[in-house]
Amino acid sequence: MKQHIAHLALVVTDYDEAIEFYTQKLHFDLLEDTQLSPAKRWVRIAPKGTTSGRALLLAKAANDEQQSRVGNQTGGRVFLFLNTDDFWRDYQLYLDNGVKFVRQPVEEPYGTVAVFEDLYGNLWDLIEHK
Repeated sequence: MKQHIAHLALVVTDYDEAIEFYTQKLHFDLLEDTQLSPAKRWVRIAPKGTTSGRALLLAKAANDEQQSRVGNQTGGRVFLFLNTDDFWRDYQLYLDNGVKFVRQPVEEPYGTVAVFEDLYGNLWDLIEHK
């Protein structure tokens, strides 16, 4: 059997503000934005250079329970891990774009890492592996 994870849903408050943050601040590519109904869209984003087909699916919160999870889908743990081939380039770019880092860069046995938050407060690791 051959399987892989294709998409990971990220619950957001608003499609357009999420698209703006990810494409303007983090320089992700908008892969798809398809209107499915008056209230629902199929929105996929991915870091530039992604060739695997894997993407984040931006899912607009549709009720109070989903809205309560926006920004805290994992109870405050780092939720997403963004690998880079040049940590310091991307770290500086994100700082210049106003991305908030909540843990400063450190050298770990596996590489250089810092934690930033997205527009809703989800925590991400920015990592360059050794």
